[in-house]
Amino acid sequence: MKILLINDYGTATGGAELQMLGLRQNLRDRGHDVRLFSSRAMQVASSYCLSDYSCFGTTTRLQVLSQTVNFSAYLKLRQILHEFRPDVVHVRMFMWQLSPLILTLLKDVPCLYQTAVYKAICPVGTKLLPDGRPCKATAGIACLRDRCLTPQSWAVLMVQRQLWQRWRSAFDLVVALSYGMKAQLEAEGIGAIEVVHNGVPVRPMRPPLANPPTVAFAGRLVSEKGVDVLLRAFARAKAQAPKAQLLVAGRGSEEDALRALAAELGIATDVTWLGHLPRSEMEKHFDSAWVQVVPSLWSEPFGNVTTEAMMRGTSVIASAVGAQPEIVVDGITGFLVPPLDVDALTAALLRLLLNASLAEQMGRVGRQYALTYFSEDRCTERFLEIYQRLRASAVSVSSSRNRS
Repeated sequence: MKILLINDYGTATGGAELQMLGLRQNLRDRGHDVRLFSSRAMQVASSYCLSDYSCFGTTTRLQVLSQTVNFSAYLKLRQILHEFRPDVVHVRMFMWQLSPLILTLLKDVPCLYQTAVYKAICPVGTKLLPDGRPCKATAGIACLRDRCLTPQSWAVLMVQRQLWQRWRSAFDLVVALSYGMKAQLEAEGIGAIEVVHNGVPVRPMRPPLANPPTVAFAGRLVSEKGVDVLLRAFARAKAQAPKAQLLVAGRGSEEDALRALAAELGIATDVTWLGHLPRSEMEKHFDSAWVQVVPSLWSEPFGNVTTEAMMRGTSVIASAVGAQPEIVVDGITGFLVPPLDVDALTAALLRLLLNASLAEQMGRVGRQYALTYFSEDRCTERFLEIYQRLRASAVSVSSSRNRS
């Protein structure tokens, strides 16, 4: 089968990008001709584009314009469709760089949209207000009223939203990353949705746990990830687990503020800031972790770092929001705690930092769950099933038209 994957970015830097690169390889390993189209925009300066085809993209102020109408993406995709002639097109993220303009080219090709964020119903993609509360409003004037957008970006992104709504029928199917995400999309009028959880690469089990008791966090250092909550809970846990250490992998706009908070809490020497790391390097650092914490404040559509921790054999403490309750089995593979609840997170941390055997047990059970329900192979097979169904449906429609 000839399959075209489309994503805003072609770098190995974010969850969506790693998922698409992994899917491309897994499909190729099964004998399919698979190619990836993305912009040339770089989210991390040291990264590089791994796509088969690319077009203009930018992370400068021009992005607000190009993500609405990117003529370079339109022209390049038109060329790709003419030359490659894919049987199926799989679009993941497209409204940060490639723009809804590409949808006009996809109406006659079997095509699915895999929603990695809430961009389909929220211009900023999170359904989260600036103060951290969930947004209950429909996108529109509320985005300006609640100061989610500046007047300038609001005007442009409302045009993007209109174009998306006008051309979204190009997609034959929408794929959500979780049932929680499906419910939110359906509540705002997005239909024909199936759920396919992200896949995680199979890797060897980590070594047996050893001192010091170590906590790990991986993700962007931004407010909605709740890293400040983790720092406060870790500082409290240190009173009863004085040898505990914290590893933080990632970069973001809140890094300086978080480092200052760690110093203020008296834990600066107990926190190691690893910066942005390739997945392989991060896994080596995290092999020593007794527990990985995912303290998100917003309803993340999935949780790649959660399934990566489980595949490693690390117990997980996660906020009970978004897809986390679909991944973490509370009391079995880890613990679920309310978001923003420092006391609850502290208590969960202490249950594991003071009990290596419990951390070991939860990690091993979590690994079995990851192998059974969240492996890359399982995800790839689900998409192949969907591709074949879309292709067969398109052939059937075409045959009916020819007969009539």
